[in-house]
Amino acid sequence: MRVKRAGFSAPALSFSRPLTLLFWFCGGLLIVFVVLPLLSLGLTPSEASFLRAVSSPDLRGALFLSVEGAGLAGLLSALFGVPLAYVLARSRFWGKSALAAVIDLPLAVPHTVAGIALLMVFGRDGFLGAPAERFLGLRFWGTLAGIVAAMLFVSLPYTVSAARIGFEAVDPRLEQVARSLGLGPWRTFARVSLPLAWRSILTGMTLSFARAISEFGAVMILAYYPMTAPVRIYTLFVRFGLKEAAAASVVLLLACLGLFVLLRALASGRRSL
Repeated sequence: MRVKRAGFSAPALSFSRPLTLLFWFCGGLLIVFVVLPLLSLGLTPSEASFLRAVSSPDLRGALFLSVEGAGLAGLLSALFGVPLAYVLARSRFWGKSALAAVIDLPLAVPHTVAGIALLMVFGRDGFLGAPAERFLGLRFWGTLAGIVAAMLFVSLPYTVSAARIGFEAVDPRLEQVARSLGLGPWRTFARVSLPLAWRSILTGMTLSFARAISEFGAVMILAYYPMTAPVRIYTLFVRFGLKEAAAASVVLLLACLGLFVLLRALASGRRSL
């Protein structure tokens, strides 16, 4: 068996049986680590509490709001992050490593800290939030705009990193050939670079969407209302206890699972799941 990729073929690697078993053992431990809490969560709610969660208009509204906000955050991360990723992949300039570190910084910032920082900028008295509300009528506190801003802050690094890796995998000689044939820089980017890196970009958008839809801390501090699904589940836990929150959590997980399977299938380009 030979693996074809990027215009060349290479023989598939074969491992010894003990090494393969060791790798499967290590992977199996991680799979158990992920599946066991989720399985316990699925077995916690009663049938009645699960049916109440499914039929709750508040939870459905929160779920739709989370999907809407995460979708907008994913689109914005691509709109602004893909050009930046191309610059990072193709240009050399002073401070490039520092800029890349700044883009990745939200991955390390605690989400409550991110929410407080965003509130100082986009809140009612923030130096961007106050002028935006006064002159543009755009308010971030308690609106979808605030939810999207919080989701975008924590999820943007995934799109930028994945797109950068995709552009770095594109052979620069292909772009040079396109330029030599008369294509300008914009058309070269649109017709050569972008199509060759689109799967990496879509993977990054999927990861950004996944990160955004699960955001709790930053969204709760900056926007809170209207409630997204994670915030709604937290209020259910505080008000009604573990079983009601677990039932709502199962509904969210099932919805997210279906979305992620679909997005992963699109990103991998496979028809069979």
